[in-house]
Amino acid sequence: MNPDTIYALASGRPPAAIAIIRVSGPRAHAVALALSGAVPPARTAELRTLRHPTSGEILDEAIVLRFDAPASATGEDVVEIQCHGGRAVIDALLAALATLEGVRQANPGEFTRRAFENGRIDLTEAEGLADLLEAETDSQRKAALALAEGGLRRQIEEWNARILELSAAAERAIDYDDEDESLDAGLLSAAGDLASELEQWLARPRIERLKDGILVVVAGPPNSGKSSLINKIVGEERAIVSDLPGTTRDHIEVAVAIAGMPVRLTDTAGLRQTDDRIEAIGVERARRLVEAADVLVWLGDPAEAPDHRRVVLVQAKADLPHRGTAPAGVTPVSAVTGEGTSELLQRVQMLAHALLPDEGAIVLNRRQADHLAKARLSLAAAAQADDVPIFAEELRQARVAFDRLTGRAGVENVLDALFSRFFLGK
Repeated sequence: MNPDTIYALASGRPPAAIAIIRVSGPRAHAVALALSGAVPPARTAELRTLRHPTSGEILDEAIVLRFDAPASATGEDVVEIQCHGGRAVIDALLAALATLEGVRQANPGEFTRRAFENGRIDLTEAEGLADLLEAETDSQRKAALALAEGGLRRQIEEWNARILELSAAAERAIDYDDEDESLDAGLLSAAGDLASELEQWLARPRIERLKDGILVVVAGPPNSGKSSLINKIVGEERAIVSDLPGTTRDHIEVAVAIAGMPVRLTDTAGLRQTDDRIEAIGVERARRLVEAADVLVWLGDPAEAPDHRRVVLVQAKADLPHRGTAPAGVTPVSAVTGEGTSELLQRVQMLAHALLPDEGAIVLNRRQADHLAKARLSLAAAAQADDVPIFAEELRQARVAFDRLTGRAGVENVLDALFSRFFLGK
């Protein structure tokens, strides 16, 4: 248990109807006693008059809740004060807490870090909680919630249980089969099956695209209507529109959500040969973005469209009389009337969907995938082992990789970076 008792405002920025002040640590109950004169029973909300512990001045009337270790959010004794949400009330209560011995203001993320250190959550759940706090789209929220609620932790526990069964069988073979160290074919097959299962998990879409957004690049020759289309989709003037060719010299990226899916919609310089050095730099950047695009929206001649796996061909300026009927497979779009924009976004969504995880699925981040890959390599090596000791050692290495994944070992270098993502009071 940490010797310090910490406190912080756990609700949003005042003013508000109600504010929540959280206290955690060995002196949490003493804090409640000093402020309210009595500590309510565990997990019972009671209305208390809060007074300054030194002067006795009435500070507020508030709901006080008590949680006893280890059955609390942090695994420590916890008190939560639900007070009125005015700035003066909050400031007065925080100032009163600061006068108490052995009590200090929490650092950002310290409550969650204590929950991790006290075994209330593992590292994957803490990462999911950090993602949940940062979620901006419904897809991000669902993926983060699957982690925060322990989905990956439970899956790893199931994998670990299977590895422990194999390890126990290997240890029995080492102890009792002194004259024959050959491996049972069933053990090798079971290790190989588990390695294949991990490989399937590693082949799933990762969370980085869900967090950073799908890169949708709008490209084409100058004056093809790229900037106008971007502005129409976004609903405001984000890109400069002009009849002069070469207006867009650098790319413009706008974060939008399409059907709850995060997208980085990117306007680019018109693709053409130019003697203008500044425009030429923009054109070269546009070519690189076309290559890097997850989905390419092409507004030029379909026959001149870049070779891309996921491309949407668009006939822009469809409202002009001379445009005629769009060829098969080409979506007519008008930034003036809005014609075709819904169909365009539907096609982008269909192409981008395969790059994102299924709704509510457990999604790995880069750190988690790296450790899962190490576990898979060890299990694959175990499946090819030619004697029992090597088999047992590879299984041990797989368990070490899982321990690093969940935070049971060797994660000190990632903790500070992770919990710095949390705000004060969480």
